[in-house]
Amino acid sequence: MNKLRVVVSGSAGRMGQAIIRLIGEAEDLDLHAAFDAGGDPAAAAEGADVIVDFSSPAGAVAAARAAAAKGVALVVGTTGIGPPEKLAIEEAAWRVPVVLAPNMSVGANVLYRLSAEAARLLGDGYQPAIVEAHHRHKKDAPSGTALRLAELLGVPRAEVSAVRGGDVVGDHTVLLLGDGERLELVHRATSRDAFAAGALRAACWVVGRRPGLYDMAAVLGLK
Repeated sequence: MNKLRVVVSGSAGRMGQAIIRLIGEAEDLDLHAAFDAGGDPAAAAEGADVIVDFSSPAGAVAAARAAAAKGVALVVGTTGIGPPEKLAIEEAAWRVPVVLAPNMSVGANVLYRLSAEAARLLGDGYQPAIVEAHHRHKKDAPSGTALRLAELLGVPRAEVSAVRGGDVVGDHTVLLLGDGERLELVHRATSRDAFAAGALRAACWVVGRRPGLYDMAAVLGLK
């Protein structure tokens, strides 16, 4: 059996370590290389099938350029990606297939779909609000997941509530507030394995695809 050769970018981080562990437990995946800040992305990508990046915005750009140069597929789950970094990733997607998503967990991506559908069904009489909570070490606020929900629901960034503290892996709550009632949709991640498993699912899906920029909705067949 030919194993998928995976490179992990951001190998020293919590997510990188979770991904490396799950690769070791999988029969169809092989840890081809792993690197962190100061590593050589191009050297790591040589002979690989896919790079999975959970590093930093700058690290994601370096991984994208290496993937494009070496003809390797790319999965980017790094948060805090801004317009300059996204442009660099989009440029790589002209040459190789790329999955870019602020949240790789299956449940969170279903939350996107359910939230948009619920808001559509309820109509203008229900005002959306978003609350998210993460561990105290998370650098970006609001989270990328919360910003994607805000985009889907038309909520201004300034109105997204972000809480930081403890060891919360990731909680996201969508509230649709009406007169006399409210609807709440909640996703709680209790382990980083949910994100790692989703990222590896994306890695298996994206290899062999045409060059382009994909998201987890495409990976999961939600579109």
